[in-house]
Amino acid sequence: MNERQRARRPGGRSARVAAQVHQAVTDLIGERGYGNFTVGDVAAHAGVADSSIYRRWGSLETLLTEVALTRLNVQSPMPDTGSLDGDLRTYAAQVAREITGPDGPAVLHLAVALSSGGKQGLQAGAALSAERIRQLQSMLDRAHDRGEPALDALDVLDHILAPMYIRVLFGVVPLTPDYIDGLVDRLLRPRPGSLSDHGGP
Repeated sequence: MNERQRARRPGGRSARVAAQVHQAVTDLIGERGYGNFTVGDVAAHAGVADSSIYRRWGSLETLLTEVALTRLNVQSPMPDTGSLDGDLRTYAAQVAREITGPDGPAVLHLAVALSSGGKQGLQAGAALSAERIRQLQSMLDRAHDRGEPALDALDVLDHILAPMYIRVLFGVVPLTPDYIDGLVDRLLRPRPGSLSDHGGP
């Protein structure tokens, strides 16, 4: 087994280092905010060498993108309950748990910052958005294959994720089960004439 294969092997020291580095990034975002720390700061906080971070991630922006993707649960399998209603409710509750956890607000601020930074930051933010939409689309495609009415991934972002993100970013918590279910209800069963009513003029 060569060095690259050993580095990619799941578990063991490689996984522990990744977990330490991810936590260091999250802590520094919470303490200092985006753009106010370096790879060296991350390495020192994580107790690893700078070279380990550069060798594995290549740049700070790449590392930050991976942290956001992982901590926002973007790369986790989508729920498959057998109905779009069940999938959306399970998914929304899952996202709510993630973003209201100890590191949730810091990671949300990171995601927002990535989308409004310089060239590399914009690329990182675009990668984050593209992965979220790809993930949502897989759930919606499955619903369509079952014969359920089709939704657009951006509808889910606008009507379920965005309101929860805004509440957490502005400290309007908790996200109660009734609130989360209400977001899903308004998307799937919009009131006539409401902004969510896709059958409007």
